[in-house]
Amino acid sequence: MAKNIVALIGSGHPVLNKVTSYYFETEGKKVRPLLVLLLSRALSEIPMTERNHLKIDKSDVPEDPIYSKPSQNQLFQRPASSISPLHILHGIKPLNPLTKGPEPLPEETFDKQRGILPKQRRLAEIVEMIHTASLLHDDVIDHSDTRRGRPSGNTAFTNKMAVLAGDFLLGRATVSISRLHNPEVVELMSNSIANLVEGEFMQLKNTSIDADIDTIENGHKLLPVPSKKLEVKEHDFRVPSRQQGLQLSHDQIIETAFEYYIHKTYLKTAALISKSCRCAAILSGASPAVIDECYDFGRNLGICFQLVDDMLDFTVSGKDLGKPSGADLKLGIATAPVLFAWKEDPSLGPLISRNFSERGDVEKTIDSVRLHNGIAKTKILAEEYRDKALQNLRDSLPESDARSALEFLTNSILTRRK
Repeated sequence: MAKNIVALIGSGHPVLNKVTSYYFETEGKKVRPLLVLLLSRALSEIPMTERNHLKIDKSDVPEDPIYSKPSQNQLFQRPASSISPLHILHGIKPLNPLTKGPEPLPEETFDKQRGILPKQRRLAEIVEMIHTASLLHDDVIDHSDTRRGRPSGNTAFTNKMAVLAGDFLLGRATVSISRLHNPEVVELMSNSIANLVEGEFMQLKNTSIDADIDTIENGHKLLPVPSKKLEVKEHDFRVPSRQQGLQLSHDQIIETAFEYYIHKTYLKTAALISKSCRCAAILSGASPAVIDECYDFGRNLGICFQLVDDMLDFTVSGKDLGKPSGADLKLGIATAPVLFAWKEDPSLGPLISRNFSERGDVEKTIDSVRLHNGIAKTKILAEEYRDKALQNLRDSLPESDARSALEFLTNSILTRRK
């Protein structure tokens, strides 16, 4: 898969190639593409007579892309190698290696024997490309020094090169998405990229805790006043009672903070997983009920994954984690263990509001998390989401080795150390 991705993203520019392939060279967990491929194998166990809801584009602007009984050859169609002419895609010199397009998908006997469709294989590669692009960007945003046990992209190269390489990966990914020729998959995967950004903004400015939307950076930076030249409707996600100046109880504040945290977690982590699982089911031609269960499986597993990640930030050393430990508090981010501690210790409220920016805030918060069992409570919540994900699998997929592997992978998320 990594070799296929390198073929997809190759630009011909030696330095750009080095940056874009940098994270693919390391032994990452590859959980997201693994989920897509295992789920694809499990979906192939559903009889073909029960898979008749394939959506596929037949023209540039299809009037009705839904076909009630798609032929089998539509299911096994390969991603298009190109939709537009090469001289349009690649500019003045279409054979210029600096702007070369992706290599064609190789014939995979391995995939055919296991029921993985060509478009599902490409989907797995696209998911890892989007995820890796987000890592390149995140490491710049968070000023990270390490990733996967070695210097981060921004450290090994430069901030500018890491950002541009992430942008290039997203560009290549969106081109590959469009070549799947499935309108729903194009919409879902493209939207997952927007979700990542929305989740990042929810983390940068937590409006459930800080109701002042005119400032950022702990109130130190005033946002520019809109010129009013354009009528832009602002969507306000603050708690209504806070906007109206009403006083909330401590329990209400905690409940609101948890709702915000779970939704942010969905956007930042679970959206890409849940939407890619849904897309794998769509590409298999599965029924709407199965498609919905696959989406719910990805959502529940994704939230569980992030909850465990937030626990590991407190419990595992940076050496074992492959990236700096304790990073969330240093970045001013209150995750589930902190929110559980805050529920028992109201004195954490001011520290959270100022993003742990004063001397001693981080240490006091860590002590409170330990005192009030924030990590153990987070693990219980993660187990609840794991159990929901397991139920989604059992409600939608027939018994098979692939489903058993998915169940094993789901369980192993709670015991991982990196």
